[in-house]
Amino acid sequence: MIELIVGAVEKKTPEAIAAAVSRLIRSGGIASGDRLPTVRELAGALGVSPATVSNAWQALAGVGLITSRGRAGSFVLHASTTWMPTHFAELAGSHVEARLDLSSGTPDPNLLPSLEAALARVPARADTSSYLNQRVLPELERHLRAAWPYSPESITILDGALDAVSRSLEMVVRYGDRVIVEDPGFPPFFDLIEQLGAERVPVAMDMQGMRPDALAIALGTNPAAIVLQNRAHNPTGASMTRERAEQLVRVLKAHSHVTDPVIIEDDHSGEISSMPAISLGSWLPHRVLHIRSYAKSHGPDLRIGALGGPAALLNPIVARRMLGPGWTSRMLQVILYELLTAPSSVAEVALARDTYAARQRALQAALARRGLAIEASDGINAWLPVHDERSAMVALAASGIRVAAGTSFQASLGPGGAEPGAGASGAAGAAPASRQFVRVTAGLVESDAEEVAGLLAAAALGESAA
Repeated sequence: MIELIVGAVEKKTPEAIAAAVSRLIRSGGIASGDRLPTVRELAGALGVSPATVSNAWQALAGVGLITSRGRAGSFVLHASTTWMPTHFAELAGSHVEARLDLSSGTPDPNLLPSLEAALARVPARADTSSYLNQRVLPELERHLRAAWPYSPESITILDGALDAVSRSLEMVVRYGDRVIVEDPGFPPFFDLIEQLGAERVPVAMDMQGMRPDALAIALGTNPAAIVLQNRAHNPTGASMTRERAEQLVRVLKAHSHVTDPVIIEDDHSGEISSMPAISLGSWLPHRVLHIRSYAKSHGPDLRIGALGGPAALLNPIVARRMLGPGWTSRMLQVILYELLTAPSSVAEVALARDTYAARQRALQAALARRGLAIEASDGINAWLPVHDERSAMVALAASGIRVAAGTSFQASLGPGGAEPGAGASGAAGAAPASRQFVRVTAGLVESDAEEVAGLLAAAALGESAA
């Protein structure tokens, strides 16, 4: 193992040593439970002082990658997320607590609407009239159609956005197919594509959405599907503009004689997004499956979302689901309908939307005052450029702040930031690989924006927070 670590170390500083060992752990070169070399052994092999290696070990322990067992030595911590898919597990973060966890990508629980009134509307007894009864409550479907960004032929209810994306991909993607994804994008999408035996085709994006020039190149791979996030993109906070949507539609139509992929849109933050809903379904209704989730706005544990699109695509998804869960509980659908329509709940969600927007602006302004300019983000996440991802995460962990590693979201990279393997084609129009980022859940930064911005900026720029 010593030779492996020595070969991976690029600079003989505590930060560089820690970063090298971190990469080896995340790539599987060093396994969970492995005993690391002693401080003196590795110091001798590297030609550095024991204090240098000791500081590196402390940094790795600070972010929860290793633990010291006294005289027994230092060991790589066993991941507590072995049941998770590879890319999804990377979002689980470290094994230690932080005073401020900005790595989660989850909403502020204090900004979720109260369930009390909605729960009071749930029937005292469950509906047992028929297993083949209506899949969607009529009043809920009417409300969804009125709020949809275009008029879909059919709508159904599923168990959240990821369930809807999964079932959509399973219907249209076969082994060996290619699927276009945003770069950066949402890691669980990468897991889904890999589990289907398909190949992801990364397409670069900017703060208006997927880049048309990059999409045009990617369409040359004859993809079976395109997965994109319309609003409050995770991780960047970008929201697609109408102008960008029209540009993408022109590109898709220009290539329709060559390829006709199904477009799966994940509007996961809908009700807390400050931007209007834009869907390619307004121009291409026969090709678009549009998903609206309520996890960020009304509560992740509700596990409920809506899927709309052409009956030819939606009916097979509904039919296959009848052989599994069958339908989403109509009791849950009652709760969602009440949350979407009750004046008190509507007001609470509107307050949450305004609060998240204010927190994003406050953090952005505070970072700008410290020489770190980032583009305005929608929703709860912000994409922060850093000089060195691993060093920034270690520095922030030392200050009690956790953020998510940017490499986890980069579709042109493999797990742990490795070069693309069999599961990913080269990115179309990708940003230079030297650019590094971390994802910050800005929506959780309340009244301490100035302090947090100071720590974020110092870590991002590789400076001392003092």
